[in-house]
Amino acid sequence: MYRRVNSGRFIGLTTLLIVIVMAVFTWVMYGMAKRVFVMTDVMLELNESITKMAGNMDSMTNSVSGMSVDMSAMATDIHSMSGHINSMDVTISGMTGDISVMADNFPIMNETMMNMSNSVGKMSYDIGLAAYAFSQPMSYMWGNVLPF
Repeated sequence: MYRRVNSGRFIGLTTLLIVIVMAVFTWVMYGMAKRVFVMTDVMLELNESITKMAGNMDSMTNSVSGMSVDMSAMATDIHSMSGHINSMDVTISGMTGDISVMADNFPIMNETMMNMSNSVGKMSYDIGLAAYAFSQPMSYMWGNVLPF
């Protein structure tokens, strides 16, 4: 048996098997190291993403705080505007009444303007007769007894 263990074939075969096992072990360890490397890259990118996300969340917190202040100011302005709108509603109601009175008075005003226009026409005619009388007194005295 001693001879068998120390024979060149046995030592060669054993060495070959050890080399094959070590090659498989090295190949497995290389694959695992590759996976660990990829996982490390992913974790580093995840860390960068989480850092950026934390920065974005801080920025968003500031934006939300500013928006909250703006919304409070806007609520105050809307409340004030509501009072102004109520006042404007009262004013518009009064204006509607005034427009109704104006609409009622327009026909009367039109009639008055028409009468005034007629009166101005008569007055123009009378002024024309008076001018004629002053410019031609002889014809006035002997032409027409009552020119007016």
